[in-house]
Amino acid sequence: MKNTWIILIQLTLVVVAFMACKNDDMETVETIKSRAQEDIKTPDTTVNRLILQIGEKTFSATLANNATVTAFKARLPLTISMDELNANEKYYRFSGNLPSNPSNPGRIENGDIILYTSNTLVLFYETFSTSYTYTRIAKIDDVSGLKAALGSGNVTVLFSLDKTN
Repeated sequence: MKNTWIILIQLTLVVVAFMACKNDDMETVETIKSRAQEDIKTPDTTVNRLILQIGEKTFSATLANNATVTAFKARLPLTISMDELNANEKYYRFSGNLPSNPSNPGRIENGDIILYTSNTLVLFYETFSTSYTYTRIAKIDDVSGLKAALGSGNVTVLFSLDKTN
């Protein structure tokens, strides 16, 4: 009986020792993860407003709430040269993909900012029907002067978060 208690106590000590080692390992893993997170640019998820600077003209837009927007916000501020296409849109191809969840809106509205496939940012300045699928990023609130600001050729656009609201 005495040997049973000694063995039981020894087993308990071994289990406690293993548990202590495991907790230390988990803390080390958590510390490494924490340091790695500091190196990654994390988007501000509280900001749902976007500012577009096109030449001297500034436009504000309301951001959608999806994984694409979260990934897009992580790239901001972003100054890009957008190419003209079809006399109704400007586009820019990212070198990497963003998460996407495309659907067919049926109609594109002037001021829609969307993702085509998983790597093409599109800014529309005309309204029309469509059979294509897109992932919504944002919608410009007031499109007055948008078409004129974008012009007929390629244009440089600065996208940034509006942290004033």
